[in-house]
Amino acid sequence: MAGNESIYEPLTVETLAMRLGGIVAITDRIGADTTKWRAKEVGDGNLNLVFIVSSDTGSVIVKQALPYVRLVGDSWPLPLKRAFFENHALLRQADRDPGSVPEIYHFDEAQALIVMEFFTPHIILRHSLMAGTKHQGMAAVLGEFCARTLFRGSDLSMVAAARKADVALFADNVALCDITETLIFSDPYFDAERNHHTPQLDTLVAQLRADIDLKVEAQHLKAKFCNNAETLLHGDFHTGSIMVTETETKIIDPEFALYGPMGFDIGMLLGNFWMAYFAQPGHAKSHGERHDYQTWILEVIDEIWRVFSAEFSNLWRHERTGILYERSLFEDQGHALASEQALAHRLRDIWQDTLGFAGVEIIRRTLSLAHIAENDTIENEALRADCEARGLRFGRQLVVNRSRMNSMATVNDLAQIIAAEAKQ
Repeated sequence: MAGNESIYEPLTVETLAMRLGGIVAITDRIGADTTKWRAKEVGDGNLNLVFIVSSDTGSVIVKQALPYVRLVGDSWPLPLKRAFFENHALLRQADRDPGSVPEIYHFDEAQALIVMEFFTPHIILRHSLMAGTKHQGMAAVLGEFCARTLFRGSDLSMVAAARKADVALFADNVALCDITETLIFSDPYFDAERNHHTPQLDTLVAQLRADIDLKVEAQHLKAKFCNNAETLLHGDFHTGSIMVTETETKIIDPEFALYGPMGFDIGMLLGNFWMAYFAQPGHAKSHGERHDYQTWILEVIDEIWRVFSAEFSNLWRHERTGILYERSLFEDQGHALASEQALAHRLRDIWQDTLGFAGVEIIRRTLSLAHIAENDTIENEALRADCEARGLRFGRQLVVNRSRMNSMATVNDLAQIIAAEAKQ
């Protein structure tokens, strides 16, 4: 049975019941008779083992870190402590935006093991975007989650001593932070060993890697990511980290959690929606069949940003209790207008960072190690390359011209122009 003194050992479907059957937090939910447990390994991600364990009385998710990158194998070792950071991140997210993330039932640090709430009949949003399914209320949930976790995890809200202790705690998530720094901000811009891309993109890839403006701006964004510990980030916030039904949205998998710039999480998220937008022709049954769905994706992107801005502004006005922009300097002196000016400046900075991080995410998900299923599942290689090329050209514009784009309408108009361009 797993315990704090036990030696780490990966779970299997066959050993799971024997090892976890004595943990009350689990048996309270799925029963003490382990002969009635049903375990299924469902991990389709890049790093971990994930099991659904169910019985006639309930179900749980069991997630265990492996000591290497599952996508690559044991040639790329990773510390098991990432489960520790995921556990801590989930606890903080649950406190800052209740109901948005799975409840944790049991955590075993020695076994790098988390047992948590199983969301059903939810599916991974990325799969839903490939299927062309719309989701009521999703954009509002995602916008509010970003605003609440980013604001409440920052010096705008937290007690300074608690935040500094938290920064120190998450600073130890070095290995996963290194993955982000390397795969997102460096590898796509040269012929790195782990890179791969659709062969028809060779000419465009060569152009991007010779694009001085793009490389300089990508490194400016990397400097922001490395140096601006503004708030606790999810760290890997994309459409594969979101589970949905037609009316419910939940967020999972924050093992990449770290302190970084506010625009990073929301930029990663919107970048993945824009990639899904450009990928839709690869999933259409006929020409133009996904046009309405593409329009819906752009509406989702617009709503996420609008809700984020509105909720962030609301928190600024009512929960600004940290050491930044203290009320004693503004509202308490009758300078509410100055407070609104400072808020506008902060939202402008987050907006520009959001666009830049979205752009580098699009580029890395096309050229670096880990791609997106929306593109990879397009069997027609020429069609896949066309979808990816449009995304790359859009991503480049976001990175290089982010300071010149003043509204989401402008950005989404650009996406539509690129999507409508004749095939090159």
